Amino acid sequence: MKFSLFNRTAGLRAGQHAVVTGGSSGLGLALSRRLATRGLSVTLVARDKARLATAAASISDAVPSAVIDYIAVDVADSEALAAAFDSLTQDLDILVNSAGIIREGYFEGLSTSDFHDVMDINFFGTVNTIRATLPRLKQRRGRIVNIASVAGLTGVFGYTPYCAAKHALVGFTAALRFELEPQGVRVQLVCPGEFESPMVEDLDRTRTPENRRHTLTIPKLRIDQLADATVAGIDSGQRLVVPGAQTRVLVTAQRLVPSVANAIAQQRISAVYQGPDR
Repeated sequence: MKFSLFNRTAGLRAGQHAVVTGGSSGLGLALSRRLATRGLSVTLVARDKARLATAAASISDAVPSAVIDYIAVDVADSEALAAAFDSLTQDLDILVNSAGIIREGYFEGLSTSDFHDVMDINFFGTVNTIRATLPRLKQRRGRIVNIASVAGLTGVFGYTPYCAAKHALVGFTAALRFELEPQGVRVQLVCPGEFESPMVEDLDRTRTPENRRHTLTIPKLRIDQLADATVAGIDSGQRLVVPGAQTRVLVTAQRLVPSVANAIAQQRISAVYQGPDR
């Protein structure tokens, strides 16, 4: 099964420089390690300086020749982010927006601040980072890779803040592509299903039974599977990368036969439904 492709010009190349937000853990770290293996220099971006240092050291241990740097900054803080990138001395070829958080629960139990927190990181964090780096990317005719989610293509029980932010990111990416591709900047979107990560491990301790049942319609991908598929999709120039065969089947079913996909989801949820008033 194939999705629309951007023109297959030069892929990832040794000597390029990539910035990866959310680079201190999870998918961001796994992608950074693979880019370093390919000979790219990588700058990790996240909030926690100590975790960034640990992440950078882990990449250097795995890839002794790697050129790794890091910037400790909150992507939700547009002014601090702009100042941080003003001090960056390297050219920029690739921006990977992987920073993200999850808030899960029944809508009635989630606060307004939960919605703001998720939107600030998952959506506005991406907008802020692109604003701060776009002049460099245009100069190098580089590429932007936004990490969204299958939750940005469909609805998921318990993910009202997360789905809202990821749907916004999907629409933003589609619109931005029309503006930036004529200027020579590739824009790619990655929509993974759920995968093994520290964030998901934390979520597993508190998630609602309905969310657990709904999300596991698709088995979790291992982080190495997801990272390999993501890098392959970036390298080939795919506009939309949906890692995992079962995930692609679900996305296609949701698009072509939504009534069937929704019926399956509702059946799975109803089997364990407790609701907010349990």
